[in-house]
Amino acid sequence: MNVGRVMMQHLNGLIEHFGYFGIIIALFGGIVGLPIPDEVLLTYVGYTVFAGKMAYLPSLICAFIGAGCGITISFILGVKLGVPFLHKFGPKLHITEARIERTRKLFIKLGPFLLIIGFFIPGVRHITAYLVGMNRYSYKKFALFAYIGAVIWCFTFITLGRTLGENWVHVGTYLSRYSIYLIVLFLLGFIILYSYRRKRRLLKNASS
Repeated sequence: MNVGRVMMQHLNGLIEHFGYFGIIIALFGGIVGLPIPDEVLLTYVGYTVFAGKMAYLPSLICAFIGAGCGITISFILGVKLGVPFLHKFGPKLHITEARIERTRKLFIKLGPFLLIIGFFIPGVRHITAYLVGMNRYSYKKFALFAYIGAVIWCFTFITLGRTLGENWVHVGTYLSRYSIYLIVLFLLGFIILYSYRRKRRLLKNASS
């Protein structure tokens, strides 16, 4: 509980001083790689909505702007600077070689879908956009997956905080217990959607 109170004091100070703009700045830094507890921040924002200190929709919009800007900068750095940048500056942003290798293996298996699922995997969301940029994906393809992922991620944790109310400080327990189920659920959903769209495309080509 003491840890929760300390975290609450820091987050409360951030929100009180900068308001909605604080959400944008914090999430921007967190996505790029600064050691900011993004899920805890989003859940606390949800709690402030529950407490009537902030409005739900503006909070969602600001969270999406922050997350979207952060992951876009990561993508651009991946395109422009590539692997040397990640290996040189990664450790300063708490992006270790182990995390890079873990994300690379996931990226090989999932491709751009990892931009969506990766938001829910701490240590992975910071690296995925770099890898997508390094692999020269088009901005259009990157944006489709990354911004959908950002919307789902922000909506999930802000809504979770609003639902938990005073119990928002227990979000760490909920994450450790249920995050794997969220990841599997999203993965299955996108596999089903991808298979459905591919089947429709094949049937359309066969009939034409």
